[in-house]
Amino acid sequence: MRLALFDLDNTLLAGDSDHAWGDYICQRGLVDAAEYQARNDAFYADYCAGKLDVVAYQNFSQAILGRTDMALLAEWHRDFMREVIEPIILAKGEALLEEHRRAGDRLVIITATNRFVTAPIAARLGVDTLLATECGMADGRYTGQIAGTPCYQQGKVVRLDQWLAETGLGLEDSYFYSDSRNDLPLLETVANPVAVDPDDVLRATAKERGWPVISLR
Repeated sequence: MRLALFDLDNTLLAGDSDHAWGDYICQRGLVDAAEYQARNDAFYADYCAGKLDVVAYQNFSQAILGRTDMALLAEWHRDFMREVIEPIILAKGEALLEEHRRAGDRLVIITATNRFVTAPIAARLGVDTLLATECGMADGRYTGQIAGTPCYQQGKVVRLDQWLAETGLGLEDSYFYSDSRNDLPLLETVANPVAVDPDDVLRATAKERGWPVISLR
């Protein structure tokens, strides 16, 4: 079975769900908006520059999960999906997913954003397999701390290799679609790397290496 791997933020979505979640909880008054927004924006700038301290960021962004009841988190996320995510789902992204689905490919979303934020988005897109940064859990609640290897930069390759070992699948004739320089380690690993509305570094790399560059906007 051929694998079709997709980054999520700024690839299948016209925006970044991780940063948008931070904006959402600020707008709802769920955190100190001024302080949180400044830190959220600084972390996002580091991400765009390829120098994010992913563990520090995840522990920052997951802290609210650890101090909030699970039912209330689910209510917030339903609102977040309706207000924020639905408007940025790209129709051309859904069409590309369907193209691979009809070809019989195994669809996988692989994202640095944590599973709390992304699992409902993957379900909305009809993608059963999600590799995401994991949230710590204890006694049926979030701990507010990252768990395991962050699914970021080389960590995406590590997490994918673990999943391939578990499933017995391989990367023969595989595809990976991404917008970000942070995904170069995985793009270099698959058979068919595709740059999607890429940042400047990825665009230059794709041009140099002869990778396809497409737009889903």
